[in-house]
Amino acid sequence: MKYFILFIFFISINARAQQVDIMLIGVSHNYSKYPAQDFSGMHNKIRKFKPDAFFGEFLSKEDERLVMDYWCKQDNIKRLDMLRNNRSIAAALLPRAIDSLKKLSLSNPKDYRVKTDLAHAYYLNQDVANGHYQFWQVFNYLQQTPDAELESYVDKLLSPQLDTTGRSMKRLKTSEYAFIAFPMMQEMGMHELLPMDCQDYDLNWGASWVAFDTKFNVFKKDTAASFRKELQSGLDKISKGYEKYAHIESSSNNITEWLNTDEASAISASGDFYLPEMYGMANFPTEEMLSKIHWWIMRNKGMCENVVTRARKAGAKRVVVLAGANHRKYMQDIFNTMPDVRVRNINEF
Repeated sequence: MKYFILFIFFISINARAQQVDIMLIGVSHNYSKYPAQDFSGMHNKIRKFKPDAFFGEFLSKEDERLVMDYWCKQDNIKRLDMLRNNRSIAAALLPRAIDSLKKLSLSNPKDYRVKTDLAHAYYLNQDVANGHYQFWQVFNYLQQTPDAELESYVDKLLSPQLDTTGRSMKRLKTSEYAFIAFPMMQEMGMHELLPMDCQDYDLNWGASWVAFDTKFNVFKKDTAASFRKELQSGLDKISKGYEKYAHIESSSNNITEWLNTDEASAISASGDFYLPEMYGMANFPTEEMLSKIHWWIMRNKGMCENVVTRARKAGAKRVVVLAGANHRKYMQDIFNTMPDVRVRNINEF
């Protein structure tokens, strides 16, 4: 009997959810508009954290196929069609092609034609996260070691000069992945970026945004005299916040660290959601605003659930999560409610 009790005890221990320790980094999607950035401190923090995996703001290949429309769906379809025209691989053959190319790349890590082929196969498989990781490695190599023959091969197979909208190859070059995630993944010998985005609610988010703007534009014109001063005060407060935001963006060499402060999060939130004290004004479209907030939280909740579920499935106990700075505070608050999850933003390390 005592052995049975011990058996049940060990099962209950193993059934507990795996602890996930998260380093959350709120980022800019475009660092080209800032002064030269110093990422060395952030890189050192990541090294000391010793992550098992990195997560990026991309849909999984499964979700990309299932979500019929969202803000950059048409851009992704356009890239897919373009790359199929460059070189087609039958869908049924893609998993085997990717596995074969991965093995070749591991055995010949300096063969950048193979990495180009692997990027192409990932993109065709609608795994944009890892298509980008392979393309970045080739692009980064060409920046340091010009190679006209390789560059011609990349242009013919991937046509990066034509992929300029949405989460594009062009956008990748000045993104958080080019400066933070991919260099550290390469240094640490990590071969794949895990996806965590959620676009299930994008159409709801867009509809609530339009509904709010429509009513808010009427509200601004028709606000009773007694509320006009209060409205202008709120708008002035938002404007001053964005003036400070713009000043820091134009002068700081460590913009990412500032983006992860509560001050930056509050200013960003005011751009999308105005100020809570404004919601009580007569005829303010509060219901539409609360709808916007709801769908934004639902997206962030989906992203957090994807991180934790996929980290546990991969056996990753320490993960780095990169998300646009406007997501950071919402995701951190959601992660803090999840059992067996510890989350800290980059400034807490």
